Amino acid sequence: MPARSSHSRSSWTALVWLGTVLAVIAVSGCGVGGGAAPSRAQATRVSPPAVSVFPIPGSRVATPQTQIAFRGVSPAGLGPVTVVGSRTGTHRGRVEGDSDGNGASFLPAQPFRPGERVTVSTGLQVQGGASGTFSFHVGTPAGAIPAQAAPQASRLPGDVLTFRSRPDLQPPSVELTRVSSATAPGDIFLTPQQGPLQSGPMILRPDGALVWFKPLPQGRVASDLRVQSYRGQPVLTWWEGHVGAGVGMGEDVIYDSAYRQLAVVRAANGLSADLHEFELIGQGAALITAYHPMYWNVPSKGGSQRTIVLDSVVQEIDIATGLVLFQWDSLDHVPVSDSHEPAPAPGQPFDYFHINSIQLERSGDLVVSARNTWAAYKLDRATGRVLWVLGGRRSSFKLSAGAAFAFQHDVRVRSEGDGTVTVFDDGAGPPTVHSVSRAMTLSLDPGRGTAAVVAEYRHSPSLLATYEGNVQLLPGGDRFLGWGQQPYFSEFDPGGQMIFDGRFVGGNSSYRAYRFPWTGAPATVPRVAATKGSATTTVDVSWNGATKVSSWRVLVGSSASDLRAVTAAPVSGFETQIDNVPADRYVAVRALDANGRVLGTSATVSPR
Repeated sequence: MPARSSHSRSSWTALVWLGTVLAVIAVSGCGVGGGAAPSRAQATRVSPPAVSVFPIPGSRVATPQTQIAFRGVSPAGLGPVTVVGSRTGTHRGRVEGDSDGNGASFLPAQPFRPGERVTVSTGLQVQGGASGTFSFHVGTPAGAIPAQAAPQASRLPGDVLTFRSRPDLQPPSVELTRVSSATAPGDIFLTPQQGPLQSGPMILRPDGALVWFKPLPQGRVASDLRVQSYRGQPVLTWWEGHVGAGVGMGEDVIYDSAYRQLAVVRAANGLSADLHEFELIGQGAALITAYHPMYWNVPSKGGSQRTIVLDSVVQEIDIATGLVLFQWDSLDHVPVSDSHEPAPAPGQPFDYFHINSIQLERSGDLVVSARNTWAAYKLDRATGRVLWVLGGRRSSFKLSAGAAFAFQHDVRVRSEGDGTVTVFDDGAGPPTVHSVSRAMTLSLDPGRGTAAVVAEYRHSPSLLATYEGNVQLLPGGDRFLGWGQQPYFSEFDPGGQMIFDGRFVGGNSSYRAYRFPWTGAPATVPRVAATKGSATTTVDVSWNGATKVSSWRVLVGSSASDLRAVTAAPVSGFETQIDNVPADRYVAVRALDANGRVLGTSATVSPR
């Protein structure tokens, strides 16, 4: 991350040193003029806990724009830091503290040079360092991933919704093929990616009716729309941007219940946020994915070949400051030879790992899923060290019959006590490894080093998804599944019975699908269209995102400032059509809740 301002290293060092000295004086209780001598117990020095640093010591893939992050130390306790590049020399920069007060980052004023070794010297006890000193290497970037136009779904009759009151909205339509009163409560959250006319985040009612849709500019897509908690309030979160080579280049956004943007989360260190994960954690941080295209020596027959390899990156971002709190790079920990992905054509990037989910466990460790190694990895959040591997070529667990998965997505540890893990097993890449995609629950036994299937969920009729998909565990034990590349989303009861099923009418896809309770109160007003008839007026009204509207009250009048109520109608889907409204020069509509309270009033329009 580029520095926002710079100071000389000497002046910065002096200021930090002075702050450290004053902090020591305050803690010891000694005034400037002297005081009581410290007791022997007070004089005993206790070694402070080791500080985590990122890039991790020994990293080979840092970006030229990397910040140097320290976690587990207050900004005032950081002390002097010296940063020297083997080619660029001593770096000036500034220090910025993390918003939680438990870390800080050195932001170099100038980028590092690809291929050089960077040595950082501190007075701290550093994880993986020696006497407070550690080093890392800067990788050689291979340029940005070019964006590709998302393929549009083939047109079919009824594949797009249209509304008289909102002609600007043309979301893909959905049909429900199985409905049950036994489903879990909540609305349905999707991100259609292939139009055919508009793509964007979308919420549906349990009966499939549209609640909210946000069309994105042509060429941009969204993924992973869901409800999370931010600053103690329920919010909507999703990723949006461009896609190329199967990965995303964009940003993550947070919206409140009035559909107003609260925050934008971007990747740090010169990278771009990827579409595969955006998880809010703690009191103001987010876990995101990113991809770093770089030149790497890949083993080949007779030696190695310099290849563009996609380094899969985990970043924990401080939302308030944009600083990195943690970073993990696949190339530092997982060899390219572990991949099941075939070698790409010359000049094409080798996506050997392809991270597609991150989960923060209660223990503080992380679990990540890698599609192209067919494995999940548990990571030490302080050092990035791999603690265990589930699946793939180097599994820490022996997988029982039927437990092997391929090209999987959304690996989640559901109960750390008994090692229950859920996986969406695509089973097809290509190549096709399994004939059917499924969700499954595995039970891990670390003592015996085994993993066994305890439940699996298959669509009826069977589906084979070549990419994407997820498993959401709902209160009460139901599972809600998004089938990724296949246009379906389903709910299964605890016994494994499919009790709900829906699909896009066209050949669309949603990266993930969820069910959440949601209450939306738009900051906008209802929209109305009035159409003249021979003796009456037809009124169409909608309010994008509103969830509390129970009925509509129609007002008419010969003057826009003098309207009277003439009729009312219950809400019917996203857009309610109200016929036989007495003809007059002006029309407006009020939204009422179940108690008759006015929630909002449309603009006044003239029938056309």
